[in-house]
Amino acid sequence: MKQDIHPKTHETTITCTCGAVYNTISTVPNLRIGICSACHPYFTGEQRFIDTAGRVDKFAQRYGSIRARRTAPKLETAGA
Repeated sequence: MKQDIHPKTHETTITCTCGAVYNTISTVPNLRIGICSACHPYFTGEQRFIDTAGRVDKFAQRYGSIRARRTAPKLETAGA
């Protein structure tokens, strides 16, 4: 095995926005994550809507409304 080609590892503290803290070993000293297994709906069994960065609001601002509009079908006029 070659010497000095492997990355340095550190004891790492991973902190989630929900408050969960995990201690592990990684190449990055400290990590902050947005969602973890303690708060992710897949692991908790809850059906929550996670609106990341206001995606619905961004869509409404870009396209005007979040409601779908129907247009009347174009009727062909009878030819001569």
